[in-house]
Amino acid sequence: MRIFSGIRASGDKTLGNYSGGYRQYAATQEQGEAVFCIVDLHSITTPYEPTGLHEATLAGAAMLFATGIDPEHSVVFAQSHVPAHAEAAWLLSAVTSFGELRRMTQFKDKSAEQEFVSAGLFGYPVLMAGDILLYQTDIVPIGDDQRQHLELTRDIATRFNSRYGQTFTLPNGVYPEEGARIKNLQEPERLMSTSAGNPQGVVRIVDEPDVIREKFKSAVTDSGREIRHDPAAKPGISNLIEIMSVASGESASAVEAGYDGSGYGQFKEAVGEAVVVLFAPIQDRYRELRADEDQLRRLLADGAEKAREASAPTLEAMYERMGFVRPA
Repeated sequence: MRIFSGIRASGDKTLGNYSGGYRQYAATQEQGEAVFCIVDLHSITTPYEPTGLHEATLAGAAMLFATGIDPEHSVVFAQSHVPAHAEAAWLLSAVTSFGELRRMTQFKDKSAEQEFVSAGLFGYPVLMAGDILLYQTDIVPIGDDQRQHLELTRDIATRFNSRYGQTFTLPNGVYPEEGARIKNLQEPERLMSTSAGNPQGVVRIVDEPDVIREKFKSAVTDSGREIRHDPAAKPGISNLIEIMSVASGESASAVEAGYDGSGYGQFKEAVGEAVVVLFAPIQDRYRELRADEDQLRRLLADGAEKAREASAPTLEAMYERMGFVRPA
């Protein structure tokens, strides 16, 4: 079984990124051939600084390894190091409609926040489809916010297969049962993101322990005292229950039962401490990797070589079946 997922090289990664992405990556890499990509080409679709992209790419690789990805077992590389990704995106754009891309919720949301909207942002889902389909991916461990893009990837693959002959495996998403959509601690109606929302409600994986504790102490809760998972009626406390579930490995119902009768203040402190404990070994490994840039570059180079070899047959099949004359 082939596993693929990618993570954007931008911003300090958050508890939401860990919950919806990193922990799934580590869990699924044992199930088959795992391929993980730092999607740096995606990162230039919104405003960015070149020096920031450079640092974020290395940081993204370090975080993958720090959260449990084994470079001896899994392929980890930067998207721009494998030209097949950009080539596949262009070929797949021929079987993707303008209407499909216009309906993408993430494009609508991000374009509304920007004065300049790049064509790259509009075509982002096609590049994502190429990322996934190049590796004949069976499963994609992914955050719930990317569900619509994965559905489009399946539609694109189906259309290509119908038009040009069976070429792609149709990938299936794997979404976390608990903590799929971690919210901002100050604005529980908003996903936790470094690019939007109250920064006091954003917990970064690299935050110092006391910073994490303080953010949870000030987290928004709801009226009453009952610790109950009910996202509609109690969004603040429900978000904290989901975070505790991620940090402790217990189900939401088990968290509810364990803190029945506790006050909100006590529960918030307990959740903060659980996250501190969860992140401590990750932070240690991350700092160790960031201190050795040469090692990170070697690991990415090794991964890119493996990725180029793995993606080449699919790209070649795409060119041939679409009617291109290939080099002699």
